[in-house]
Amino acid sequence: MRPSPPTLTRRWDVYLVRTPSLWQRITAPQLFVGSFALLVLLGTLGLKTLPGLYTGEPLGWLDALFTATSAACVTGLTVVDTATYFTPRGQAFILLLIQLGGLGVISFTSLIIVALGRRLSLRHQALSTGGLDAAPQIDPRRLIRDVVLFTFGFELVGAVLLYLFWIPRLGWREAAWPALFHSVSAFCNAGFSTFSDNLVGAQREPVNLVVLMLLIVAGGLGFLTLEELYLRFRAGRARRIFRLSLHSRIVLTTTAVLLAVGWLLFGVLEWDDTLAELPIGHRVVNALFMSVTCRTAGFNTIDYGRASEGANFLTILLMMVGGSPGSTAGGIKTTTFALLGLVAWSRFRGQEVTSFWSRSVREETVERAVGLFVVAFGLVTICIFVLTVTETHGRFLDHMFEAVSAFNTVGLSTGLTPNLTPAGKGVAILLMFLGRVGPLTFAAALAVRRRGGPLRYAYEDVVVG
Repeated sequence: MRPSPPTLTRRWDVYLVRTPSLWQRITAPQLFVGSFALLVLLGTLGLKTLPGLYTGEPLGWLDALFTATSAACVTGLTVVDTATYFTPRGQAFILLLIQLGGLGVISFTSLIIVALGRRLSLRHQALSTGGLDAAPQIDPRRLIRDVVLFTFGFELVGAVLLYLFWIPRLGWREAAWPALFHSVSAFCNAGFSTFSDNLVGAQREPVNLVVLMLLIVAGGLGFLTLEELYLRFRAGRARRIFRLSLHSRIVLTTTAVLLAVGWLLFGVLEWDDTLAELPIGHRVVNALFMSVTCRTAGFNTIDYGRASEGANFLTILLMMVGGSPGSTAGGIKTTTFALLGLVAWSRFRGQEVTSFWSRSVREETVERAVGLFVVAFGLVTICIFVLTVTETHGRFLDHMFEAVSAFNTVGLSTGLTPNLTPAGKGVAILLMFLGRVGPLTFAAALAVRRRGGPLRYAYEDVVVG
């Protein structure tokens, strides 16, 4: 007897079993990039449709998209004055975008899953605790919980301190909202401010600047490093040994060196210029603040349009480095910058393996760092060229400053942002988005999966140098 042919129902069941769903086909990079794209889209629609956000006319579609991207990507570039153009409700909506963008939508989703007692998928773990391979001793579920605890803990303490310090100047009622807004904006490295002059009015308030600097540095170190520092602190109290990973050692060392070098150079370059009218102690604190804010946050206590070209170019260099992986900051990251220097030093000494602190770095990690730098440098260079063609305001250094600030989600500007043409705003929006999600992650999200095994062509040498 011949077997009966499969029925339509049987064929459909087999198809469903063998064919993965759309959710299963989405890769981790696509989910990460898509979450930020969705947040920007919802932010834009909210700025256009929600009532009571503006003191006057609402933003146009392009300006709404620009503002939503800047807030969700924790950049801080603004085409309007946040202090006067938005009502408190509008400022609260922007602050919500900053908080969601700083932590990432995936982190909030993962926290809810953990709170419900459910298990995280491998994809959620990879997105929420990216880079955890560098510290395998850390529990992913614990890290996800501590990420939120660190964030709200730092922001709460910072808001209370700023509130107490701003009461004499603003009053006990008026100081509450600016304190909360600036605490969240500082920890998320966003650079948005409820003051029209940003923090220029706080030049002579060194205690407030110190609080903001601590929030900025904490937010820029990365949650993995914060978790390791917390575990080491607990181990020290229990008289146990906890070894920091190579990742955290590179982050802490590079951050300290960049802060010290920037502090010294900004003090020298601006001592008798934009800082000339301040007392000596205030000059020292403001020079340190310039070194802290230019890599990640985007707050300003001086007018960068009046700063020397040397100081602005130094700002561009530090902005390009940015913060650390897994943080709320942008840039090519401190670890990438450090690895590039370590590779050069190793080759100069004739060593084939890159090492630091008695540990060797995997070759694929070094190659990824080099690739990230090349892609970031090429992308920013192209966008600088476009801005020089489309924008009539400002000098070449202003265009470079704007492009680097947007890509590295810093938010500092020499005053060019409100005068950008529609084409210039489009370039800035693209740079802010790519800078937040990462150009390599964005490329991986667009990549098409290849079928079959990997293909390698025959080797042939090329002369270099």
